[in-house]
Amino acid sequence: MRSDHTSYLRPGPLFTRVLNPLMIRTGAVTTLAVRGRTSGAWRTTPVQVLKLRGVRYLVSPRGESQWVRNLRAAGGGRLQRRSHAVDFVALELAPSERPPVIRAYLLRYGWFPPVWAQFKALPEPSQHPVFRITP
Repeated sequence: MRSDHTSYLRPGPLFTRVLNPLMIRTGAVTTLAVRGRTSGAWRTTPVQVLKLRGVRYLVSPRGESQWVRNLRAAGGGRLQRRSHAVDFVALELAPSERPPVIRAYLLRYGWFPPVWAQFKALPEPSQHPVFRITP
């Protein structure tokens, strides 16, 4: 399900070259691995997994990111934290189904300044793809 909006907030070099690689190496965050839609090579990025009423979700605070496009094309991927990895299947939620998940995501992760800033810059729920993930 493609969003009506194609907004994307590109991360700056501090995140892409320093913070994200550091968080991944230290195991401070969960890493999403998904096959690239053109190359087929594994692409990784740090993510926050939201668990809501026993269901797990991935929310894209930055909008129509590359991992979102790759996940749509692949239909699933792998989540890894330290040495624990789980393969999953992803189902994108329709824009009308996103608001309660996004509210829960903001309650859980909105305290983090970059997350808050991304949702302030892209205020519409339709601008944030959301995926239900199942093993």
